[in-house]
Amino acid sequence: MGVIHLFLLLDDMRKVYVHNLNKPNMAPLLVDYCASFVCQLRGLTFRGKLPSNEGILLVQGRDSRLDSAIHMFGVWIDLAVIWINGAMQVVDLRLARRWRPWYVPKEAARFVLESDPQRLRDFHIGDKVKFEEADLG
Repeated sequence: MGVIHLFLLLDDMRKVYVHNLNKPNMAPLLVDYCASFVCQLRGLTFRGKLPSNEGILLVQGRDSRLDSAIHMFGVWIDLAVIWINGAMQVVDLRLARRWRPWYVPKEAARFVLESDPQRLRDFHIGDKVKFEEADLG
């Protein structure tokens, strides 16, 4: 197994909890931490269902509107999309419809949280969030 393959495998196995600090009673989301190009390219394409307490966190290297833009081609389900900047603050959120071309946040973001559409009501622009490494072993 090559070093690059191992890195991609480890990246795909990492999970984090996403906490909304403005809503401490909200159950956190358990998401895949997705920093590699391959993981982000795959994203949630071709998934038929997503449990309401799970999702994916797409991680960019910097705050950017362009880098944090998403597409929904090949995505069979609607998604709640929450854009979070490097200061860990929600800067935009939207219901992304399946098979739509592009969604670009209103403000630059470093993280793109994708989850079940029901979770959209759990976040508001300006909310502070925290990521916590999940110890599932």
